[in-house]
Amino acid sequence: MRRLGLFLISSIIISSCATKDDVVYFDGSESLEGKENLLDYEPRIEANDVLRINVSSSSVNEEIVEPFRMNQQGQGSGGGGGGQNLSLTGYLVNPQGTINFPVLGPVEVEGLTRTAIQQKLEDQISEYVRDPVVDVRIVNFSVTILGEVGSPGRVQITDGRITMPELIAMSGDITYNGRRENIKIIREVNGVKTVGHIDMTESDLFDSPFFYLKQNDLVYVEPTYRAVKSAGFFTSYQGIISVGTTIISLYFLINSL
Repeated sequence: MRRLGLFLISSIIISSCATKDDVVYFDGSESLEGKENLLDYEPRIEANDVLRINVSSSSVNEEIVEPFRMNQQGQGSGGGGGGQNLSLTGYLVNPQGTINFPVLGPVEVEGLTRTAIQQKLEDQISEYVRDPVVDVRIVNFSVTILGEVGSPGRVQITDGRITMPELIAMSGDITYNGRRENIKIIREVNGVKTVGHIDMTESDLFDSPFFYLKQNDLVYVEPTYRAVKSAGFFTSYQGIISVGTTIISLYFLINSL
C-alpha cells in the first residue's frame, strides 16, 4: 500500500513538469539549411493606415518638388496638421482606399505595397518633375501582444515589417508559464477577422502565413495548463482528475502509515 501511495504521488509530480519539447524553440531547425528567405516581403496598405511620403528629385532644384510635399500644417493629405495624432502627420488612407495627394488629387493605394506606391507616385509626378524620388513609410505600423510575455503591450514597428520571433524578442520573450506551441494571432483581412496559430517549438513556423505580422495584428500567448491550475481554476476534466488523484494518493498514504 505504501508503494502504491508513493507511486501515485510520484506520477503527479512528474506529470506537472515541463518537457524539453515544451520550452525549446525551433525544433528540427536543421531542415532550414539552405532555405530561401522572403527578403522581399512587404505588408499591403489597408484603410486607416497612415503613410509618410517624402518627395525629392535627383536632378532638379528641391523647390520644384515642393508642391508635392505635405506642408508644415499637414494640409492636402486627407490627414491634418502636425500634432501628436499620427493621422495628422501623414496621409490617412480613407475607407475608399485612397489618399488625397497634393497636385495629383486622390490616389488609390489600398492593397498595394510601399514599393508599388512609390513607383506609382513617381510615374505620376514625373509628368510634372524630372527624375522624382518618392519614399513611403507606414507611420502607424504596430502590433499588440498580450498574455505570457515579459512586456505585453503595443509594439511600434519602424522598418515596415516584423516577424513573430522578432516580436517575441522585443516583448521580453515568452515566460515559463506561456504556451510556446499554440500562439494565437487575430488578424483582420478585408474587414473580416481571421484567427491563426503558430508553434514556436517547431521549425515549420517559418513557412506559416503568420510568420510575418501585419499592421494591427493581435498576438496572444496563452498560459500553460500548469499556470491555469496554479491560479485555482479547473479548465478541463484533467484538472478534476488531478485533484481526484491527489486525494486518493493522500488517502492511501495516510492509511499506510
